[in-house]
Amino acid sequence: MKTVRDISKITGVSKRTLRYYDEIGLLKPTKFNYSGYRLCDNKMKIQKSIKSL
Repeated sequence: MKTVRDISKITGVSKRTLRYYDEIGLLKPTKFNYSGYRLCDNKMKIQKSIKSL
């Protein structure tokens, strides 16, 4: 599982933008950990779709 921070580093999209995508339903996290961090699975498909936005 990757955090918003990890996905941000991989894609070059800011953490704030990724959180906004979650808020509007464009990209939902797979789950949340016990601290409330958004977690996404390791699928490259998700990361590629973010890069195309």
